[in-house]
Amino acid sequence: MTPNDRFLCFQLGKEEYAVPLLSIKEVIGMPDVTPIPQSPPHFVGIMNLRGSVISIMDLRLKLGIKPSATEETSVMILDLGDYQLGVVVDCVNSVARLNAEDISEKPVMETSKAADFVIGVFRNGEKLVLLLNIAKALSVEDRSVLQKNIAKAA
Repeated sequence: MTPNDRFLCFQLGKEEYAVPLLSIKEVIGMPDVTPIPQSPPHFVGIMNLRGSVISIMDLRLKLGIKPSATEETSVMILDLGDYQLGVVVDCVNSVARLNAEDISEKPVMETSKAADFVIGVFRNGEKLVLLLNIAKALSVEDRSVLQKNIAKAA
């Protein structure tokens, strides 16, 4: 981590999360999505973004959080190296600039679905924000679905 790394803070249910800003290509409103049959429930489907086919995952469903559609529901387009992924979130809140000393170790979360992909926590005002590693959130099955969706679209 370099000094003043920036993280995009967003809401899932009542909790606030963050991912490295450099992994975000853009944030868009909820697009029209084409469902893919026999996909895991947290995969909403695929969308066309300026000629690129992108799989859309509802992070709320992946983490066991009840989704609610509002005007602020957004899709963060993440660049995960060899592919892009759209992630549905309740709303995008802010960008936080952090130093390594601002981030604490991840809390013990044995029962949470998010436990494996939380990499740390920091304080943003009065709230605690969980730092996520989205790539870790993708299981082998999820990666397989992504590859199949990309292949179908090609």
